[in-house]
Amino acid sequence: MRGLKDKVAIITGGIGDLGYATAKRLFEEGCKVALFDLKQSDAGLAKAIDALYIQVDISNEEAVKLACERVENELGPAQVLVNTAATFIFKGVDATEEDWQKINSVNIVGTSFVTRYTVPQMIKKGGGSIINFSSVSGFVGQRNFATYNATKFAIRGLTKCWAYDLAEHGIRVNTLCPGYIYTSAFVNSCKVLNLDIEEENKRASEMHLLNRQGQPEEVAAAAAFLASDDSSFITGSDLLVDGGYLAK
Repeated sequence: MRGLKDKVAIITGGIGDLGYATAKRLFEEGCKVALFDLKQSDAGLAKAIDALYIQVDISNEEAVKLACERVENELGPAQVLVNTAATFIFKGVDATEEDWQKINSVNIVGTSFVTRYTVPQMIKKGGGSIINFSSVSGFVGQRNFATYNATKFAIRGLTKCWAYDLAEHGIRVNTLCPGYIYTSAFVNSCKVLNLDIEEENKRASEMHLLNRQGQPEEVAAAAAFLASDDSSFITGSDLLVDGGYLAK
């Protein structure tokens, strides 16, 4: 895709299925990649895509500041930011104060911290692209998903506000909204909710017009498009990669 070669890209949640698939695709498009993740990385994952891996809790502002400074010092100023990092808490009205603080501190506040410290680097380079991962859960209500969905609605709101704020600097901001994607997070959510994985996969597949769940690589392709110059007139928008989930 146009305009990605040699650009520096930061991917939060970079060790997760969607984050890593996106990092791999951006690497293949010629980007220099930095992976931010709370989890300890398998060294082979970062090495396979010649990535800079930084273990960081994005809810910790000082840690984020230092991580972003390290990217600039070692790779150069970032021009692409892909915010995939998220905590998955699925609660309804039974959500506790601790639940709300935990999910908001990562999904909303953490995303904001990384964006805050990446934007000055983009301004130095004359522009950039920020891709915030929302979800179909940022459009509709779902049973026992109030905590998660609230943050995904919020991400869409942040995106539209930041698109206004940053347009004058040549920085585009968009959301990428996957439907059900078959990932380890999907499997883990089934376990948390005591759902049979095979039955839930069948049920989730039937929610989509294409009658299947998506693959991480399909989401990564959409992220690469939004990062590239091929999407140069797109900002403040929601790109659905949902197999027709919201069309039903």
